[in-house]
Amino acid sequence: MLELHRLDASHALDVLAFELGNRAYFAASISDRGDAYFAQFAEFYSALLAEQEAGSCACYVLLGENGCVLGRFNLYDLKDERAEVGYRMAQRYAGRGLATRYVGELCQLAVTRHSLRTLRAAANDDNVASQRVLAKAGFVPVGPADPAHIGGRPGTWYQRDLITD
Repeated sequence: MLELHRLDASHALDVLAFELGNRAYFAASISDRGDAYFAQFAEFYSALLAEQEAGSCACYVLLGENGCVLGRFNLYDLKDERAEVGYRMAQRYAGRGLATRYVGELCQLAVTRHSLRTLRAAANDDNVASQRVLAKAGFVPVGPADPAHIGGRPGTWYQRDLITD
């Protein structure tokens, strides 16, 4: 059974393998992380875990039955009951509805674990698959995104207001 797991130190090598194995695929639609990210992965990963521990982000991995990372689903810049959403699926698992399903689950976690009321995500105009995932997960377009925020490409901000009853 597939499920989201809170990112921790034990996932480091699997996350690195996921990022390296899908680097070219990701770079076709979102900003490449750059060579420095991979050369200094341990430092970047430790910093991410420290940010998560401090409460400024909440990161999750979708693990397959063998423990390999199939996707990453993250909440960034948590403050004032708001956060930004970021996600990426391995190329091998794209187009199967998993991103939509687990973005939806991330939205539930945003309410139940992180007490968030509003989520935002940016997608560049060329990334139709990401736009479709966001729409199916209940996000609506709310305005243009600064290209500097999404890898130098024009795009759109999407927002989902969460029910916290």
